[in-house]
Amino acid sequence: MARRSLATDSPGLLERLEADVVLGAEGYLFELERRGYVKSGPFVPEVVLDHPEAVRELHREFLRAGAEVMVAFTYYGHREKMRQIGREAELEPLNRNALAIAREVADEGGALLAGNICNTWAYDPDDPAGSSSRVREMYREQVGWAVEEGADLVIAETNDYLGEALIAADVVREAGLPCVVTFASISETTVDGVPLEQACERAAAAGAEVVGLNCSRGPATMLPLLERVRSAVDCPVAAQPVPFRTTPEEPIFQALRDASGERAFPLGLDPFTCTRSELAEFAVAARKLGVGYIGVCCGGAPHHVRAMAEALGRTVPATRYSPDMSLHPVLGDDAGVHADRFASWLD
Repeated sequence: MARRSLATDSPGLLERLEADVVLGAEGYLFELERRGYVKSGPFVPEVVLDHPEAVRELHREFLRAGAEVMVAFTYYGHREKMRQIGREAELEPLNRNALAIAREVADEGGALLAGNICNTWAYDPDDPAGSSSRVREMYREQVGWAVEEGADLVIAETNDYLGEALIAADVVREAGLPCVVTFASISETTVDGVPLEQACERAAAAGAEVVGLNCSRGPATMLPLLERVRSAVDCPVAAQPVPFRTTPEEPIFQALRDASGERAFPLGLDPFTCTRSELAEFAVAARKLGVGYIGVCCGGAPHHVRAMAEALGRTVPATRYSPDMSLHPVLGDDAGVHADRFASWLD
């Protein structure tokens, strides 16, 4: 039997999008790796089983920062990845626990619960019949658990192949839930050769209520593509960049290299991290383009989300602790003698 939300009378995703921008957050993977709960490399969300309190706390931090959608931490929580780390037998408990934790926190603040499916690394365009069948079954079991645990929508994210994204949209449509489909390809086309704006158009035609881009690209290199997506589709558009300073020369964060020429992804990205102000500027720019679902992806943290929420004109629970440099002993309005003593530091 499906679990019911304590906020069943609150507006759903499409109603919220009609009223205003919906703010999301999907920084769970990198943030929990930084905190020592996820292994870099496989990036499987074992933390849901081993340390559920850490997942619950991060959900609460994103909720306090203004996120309106609690995304169940099931990214890479599918059969293919669980088999890789020898925990396939725990696939269902991981998915159900992740959904239950996200539901618990969503109900604390009137947020929505999103089930989450993603790229499987099992899709093969050279074997569409065989691989599509495997992918469809993986999605069906995850989406089935999301329905049973009371999800309000399903996000199918980080799609490299249009073919795989269309399977995801079809499975979610069959389940009767709103579907958000986002692409994160290594170029301006999907790996199977479709321009990203056309891939979004086809995903919308396949039944996705919201389409767009997530991951791979930082704010600077995602915005131009978003403009093309917004022009190509009539439905709401989603944008969830990584908070890293990608450039036209290195448009995706996997391509970033440090001063010595070493690849920064995934463990050396710190010097490339966007400030909270840069993410706030992105939120405003994306809204100006007509993007309706705005958030952050791998590398994002609650302070980024709070800055985005406030830039969109919102006061959120964490606003109580927003910076107020006027009270700083050296930089503040009443610094007085302290400013004189630290003058050389300030120069």
